[in-house]
Amino acid sequence: MKSTHPASEVQHATDLYPSRISDTPSITERRDPVVYSAWSPNCSITEEQSEFYRRNGYLFIESFFSPSEVQGLKEELKRMWAASRDSADGEVIREPDSDEVRSIFNVHRSSDVFKALSGHSRLKSITDYILGSETYIHQSRINFKPGFTGKEFYWHSDFETWHVEDGMPRMRALSCSIALEDNYHFNGPLMVVPGSQMDYVSCVGRTPDNHYEKSLRRQQYGVPDHDSLAELVQRYGIDTPVGKAGSIVLFDCNIMHGSNSNITPMPRSNVFIVYNSVENKLQPPYSGQPPRPEFIAARED
Repeated sequence: MKSTHPASEVQHATDLYPSRISDTPSITERRDPVVYSAWSPNCSITEEQSEFYRRNGYLFIESFFSPSEVQGLKEELKRMWAASRDSADGEVIREPDSDEVRSIFNVHRSSDVFKALSGHSRLKSITDYILGSETYIHQSRINFKPGFTGKEFYWHSDFETWHVEDGMPRMRALSCSIALEDNYHFNGPLMVVPGSQMDYVSCVGRTPDNHYEKSLRRQQYGVPDHDSLAELVQRYGIDTPVGKAGSIVLFDCNIMHGSNSNITPMPRSNVFIVYNSVENKLQPPYSGQPPRPEFIAARED
């Protein structure tokens, strides 16, 4: 199966996870571990938690951060939201149908508060354990879902995009979603397909140049086809890990996930920090296109 991108044909000859190079979608088995370390009593999560993550591709931990810690994070979030409302910075992403702020990227570099958060010792010990090495921040962002108007994030596997558009070689990364508001089943929480981290959905459609300029507002390429998504959901079901502000969800880079729009009065704002293994640093994008900007996919650090 040859790439439609001439510059990427050599890369795809050894590409373990090809995508967006065929006219038909496919589902193939994962070829990487989910948990890269052997559990021991000294680990920062229990053996049951480690096994749950390996089996389901995510782990929910209630009240990981204290109310006082959450309050400090919320104050910084509000400050950044207010500062970004009239900003033309490319790191500020608007909603697809309005100028409301949807996301702010690169917060671990632009904010001392979120920089400290990204290096939180207990959180880092968990990510290093799961990924089996030292880790670094591949990406960070705040996602806003205000009451009544917060828009959805369609189903996707992060790894598919990070692999094709950023050149992440293997499935050795994870995201941490930190709830700064109470997450309910009805205010657009994260939804995951537990177990789907074991299946890689190869998507169709050539990636347009500078696709990120539109995809961060509404993704159209690198999303699963309806038949593949229906097959995964029929096989595994859907979980919505929800809880109080200060709770976290750790989830594998390849798990299928998304979230509904928020038409309730209850806002939902989350900080996302993506950890990647230092042994899984980015290569040239498998699409054969130029790398996306540093604020989306870190290469310098």
